[in-house]
Amino acid sequence: MARPFAEEALVLASHNPGKAREIADLLEPFKVAVRSVSEFDLKAPAETGVTFSQNAELKAKTAAEATGLVALADDSGLAVSALAGRPGIRSARWAGPNQDFNSAMHRVHEMMEGHPDDSARFVCALALCWPDGHCETFEGTVEGQIVWPPRGSLGFGYDPIFVPEGHAITFGEMAPEEKHKISHRADAFRKLIDACFVK
Repeated sequence: MARPFAEEALVLASHNPGKAREIADLLEPFKVAVRSVSEFDLKAPAETGVTFSQNAELKAKTAAEATGLVALADDSGLAVSALAGRPGIRSARWAGPNQDFNSAMHRVHEMMEGHPDDSARFVCALALCWPDGHCETFEGTVEGQIVWPPRGSLGFGYDPIFVPEGHAITFGEMAPEEKHKISHRADAFRKLIDACFVK
């Protein structure tokens, strides 16, 4: 059985403002005070895991140990079928130190050019870790396809080139409240809530 979350606050182990906004929005109904790692002047640890779940746990454990609070971390990315699942866990790294996702999207497009398979998925692993080292980790996905050129400016990262299955618009064109219903992060979040949060 998963360990229940009974605290009034948690620290969000992410330096990505887009992710932070999405997760804070998803937690809003639970009246949990969400604190940022930037309040504690914590640097992001090296992501040495080989899976999304391993990297999420590494980030959450580091933040929990440093702050003494339960920490929630996300590791997510785009897995493109034609690229054998890349960029995958290196999705942020493809954008470089300046987080230039325009360049990263162009790289995806150039590497896919001429390939008949445009299918892709977004993957998100969420790790909730306590200062004693205990972690609960959940993974969510959303299937879709890559489109070109990029469309929309409402999301972040690779959102403007990803159309989720069953929809005609990209995540970049989708209102946040609509994206929150179907995204990989929302899928992982539902599993986390069902397992760890008292309703």
